[in-house]
Amino acid sequence: MKNKKSVFITIEGCEGCGKTTQSELLKKYLQSKGLNVILTREPGGSVVAEQVRNILLNPDFKVAPYCELMLYEASRAQHLEDIIKPNLEKGYVVICDRFTDSTLAYQGYARGIDKEIIKKLNNIATLGLKPDLTIYLDINPNKGIKKAKTINKGKLTGGDRIERESLKFHNNVRKGFLELVKKYPDRIKKIKTNEVIEKTQRQINKEIDKFFKKKRIYV
Repeated sequence: MKNKKSVFITIEGCEGCGKTTQSELLKKYLQSKGLNVILTREPGGSVVAEQVRNILLNPDFKVAPYCELMLYEASRAQHLEDIIKPNLEKGYVVICDRFTDSTLAYQGYARGIDKEIIKKLNNIATLGLKPDLTIYLDINPNKGIKKAKTINKGKLTGGDRIERESLKFHNNVRKGFLELVKKYPDRIKKIKTNEVIEKTQRQINKEIDKFFKKKRIYV
């Protein structure tokens, strides 16, 4: 699936951690290094997958846990086919705002769905593709939710369907991510979100530089 020159980077974290902002900044940073970069997101990323995203985040819908899981995986399978796979085959650096770790954290640790089932479905939807590097942005859920709802105030009063979950739910999501950081220390790098965007960005770029130099992609 991958070209030898391609790199797959995922950005993960709880609501309000700054993933979208930092993903965009990382894209610009890597482009400044002369690399071909595409930025995408989950759920969504392609035409069909974005339609599934609209269902998943709509606060007017009550979605059963296993239906929610299947929708995320369906969106991912289409996203992989339309965006991720073609660009990796071209040798691009693909940055994805959320991927399979989010499914484990949200649907596994927070919803309580069997993690082994999730892992199997993740593997099916991705055809076995794993990120080369994952940046996890850590933030206190209470702070993150307030920030996320403020950012989305003009879009959805009170936040989207996931943002409206209980604080307990979001604390469990964070616990899940922290467990994954411990389990996959070589792939997942934890970075504490700072109020100053540039400080968080510098920490991310430091991890990115270490990774790319190790891979001898740039020096």
